[in-house]
Amino acid sequence: MSQNGVPSFAELLADTRRSAVHLEMRDAYGVGDEAEEFEQFKRTGHVDLDPTARWWPGWLGTVREAVGRGIVMRRARIVSEPVTDYIRWEHAATPLNVEAGELVRWLPRRRAVDIALPGADFWLFDDRLVQFNIFTGNGDWADPPKEFSEDPAVVKLCSDAFEAVWERAVDHKKYTV
Repeated sequence: MSQNGVPSFAELLADTRRSAVHLEMRDAYGVGDEAEEFEQFKRTGHVDLDPTARWWPGWLGTVREAVGRGIVMRRARIVSEPVTDYIRWEHAATPLNVEAGELVRWLPRRRAVDIALPGADFWLFDDRLVQFNIFTGNGDWADPPKEFSEDPAVVKLCSDAFEAVWERAVDHKKYTV
């Protein structure tokens, strides 16, 4: 178990039996563990797609293991257009997510205006547990960085929001930035 008795993402995913979905709604992140790669991309326009580089092996291994157990992992991103540099970088790095087994779609924000959305990005595990990712105004992790809910009304809001976004979104291979 990670800090303060809060389960890590890997632990949550290990307890998942059917599905894990992630809805991202932010156009920029200031999360420190991505800063070096993002700055390199802004300077060079290049993304290192080496799956053994820095933090990728842990993430990709976790995804591959879950998908190998039959977990369906879907990620939907709501983005403003024209996209930010961060979204360009994220889009360029997404082939690694897809190779590991994640299904990824993109939805232009203008096509999401009539969808009831929760106030934060989230992961939803097996339609039973929501992990909200909480960020500061500059895009770094807040303290605490996560909030959890098993409240059926919150789970339903998140599930309905994700499915509405997923239905309208464009597959990663067809979405260009």
